[in-house]
Amino acid sequence: MSCPPVPAVLLVDGYNIIGAWRCLKKTRDTAGLEAARRELVETMTSYSSFQGYETKIVFDAHYQNTASNQEVITELLSIHYTDFGQTADSYIEKTCASLRYEFLQSRMARLIVATSDRAQQLTVQGYGAEWLSAEQLCGEVKTTICLVKQRAKPRQHSPRRLASSIDPKAKQKLAELRMGLK
Repeated sequence: MSCPPVPAVLLVDGYNIIGAWRCLKKTRDTAGLEAARRELVETMTSYSSFQGYETKIVFDAHYQNTASNQEVITELLSIHYTDFGQTADSYIEKTCASLRYEFLQSRMARLIVATSDRAQQLTVQGYGAEWLSAEQLCGEVKTTICLVKQRAKPRQHSPRRLASSIDPKAKQKLAELRMGLK
């Protein structure tokens, strides 16, 4: 029995997005890179959950002489740190190449890469992936946040009174009954 296809696998070039989103740049510049990473992860956790996307945020080793590792945040979101000397771009390209078979076998509906790197865009599209610029991803995230807020609001019924929905003749008869006139 085959598993239902994943709606999408979303690969996010973490530092590229942090450098492109105004809010994340501000966090990075005032509170540091770790705070900006946390903010991106929190944002993408909500987005991925709402969309049902399997999301992988990729960060370069960023001058750290460490081995690659992975943190699973939720069932749908994980963070991937590259090996020392490996770029997020090369990691994303390898992942696109390895997921291409699953994509072609329809085990996933979409493969999406979020980065504003033009060369990366062309490369991943060669693997059949869709491309989202950092700005497009930001717009989609904002739209999703609005939709979540709308769904979370309790539905407010107009505070109509019963008396305002009754026709005038019925109102008159009720008034007469109330006054004991009939």
